Amino acid sequence: MNAIPLRPARPLPVSRNTAIALAVVALHVGLIAALQSGLLMRAAEVVVPVELLSQIIAPPAPRVTPPPPTPPARVPVPLEQPQKAIAKAPTPEAPLPVAIKDAAPAPNAPVGTTAPQPAPAPMAAPVAAAPVAPAAPAAPPAPPSVQLPSSDADYLQNPRPPYPPISRRMNEQGKTTVRVLIGADGQPQRAEIAKSSGFGRLDDAALATVMRWRYVPGKRGGVAEAMWFNVPINWVLE
Repeated sequence: MNAIPLRPARPLPVSRNTAIALAVVALHVGLIAALQSGLLMRAAEVVVPVELLSQIIAPPAPRVTPPPPTPPARVPVPLEQPQKAIAKAPTPEAPLPVAIKDAAPAPNAPVGTTAPQPAPAPMAAPVAAAPVAPAAPAAPPAPPSVQLPSSDADYLQNPRPPYPPISRRMNEQGKTTVRVLIGADGQPQRAEIAKSSGFGRLDDAALATVMRWRYVPGKRGGVAEAMWFNVPINWVLE
């Protein structure tokens, strides 16, 4: 069966007035749509204003560090003084009870005295021992006594020094002191001028004289020993 082709429908002819009317309607519809969209946007923009709650936040106060606590003042503790020993007096013994004489004492009863006993004598308080003083240090031994030599003993019979003849003629006078070392046997061992007379002849005569003399030896602690001894010789013209 053969299909019959269909022809497209022709558009109806539109009049001019109808076109203008449609355009006006479309313009109003667009205008209304534009107004509606504008109102909606304004309605969207006109929103109930949100109340902004503002709160003034004060800055935090600076942190103040409290001062360190003041340490308590130390009260000096007095040192404990040593307690003196107090002698405890002995407690007097109580007197024995007086036994009452029983007419018929039991065979095993203790036997007591019937006479009142005298009160015990009070004991003397202990006497503290006196402190012992330290012993004094021993005194150092005394130095031994020293006895100087001598040339004046009568038994020595020492002659006078001879006056030099030239010194006598020239009128020379003075005093010569001779230092002599005297041995433990009383003999001179050495001699020297300790003080001159001012004249050589007088000093030489004095040295020769003292070396011929005899002496009593010096002693230390009673024991003879060699010692130096000064022998003065006066040169005086008579």
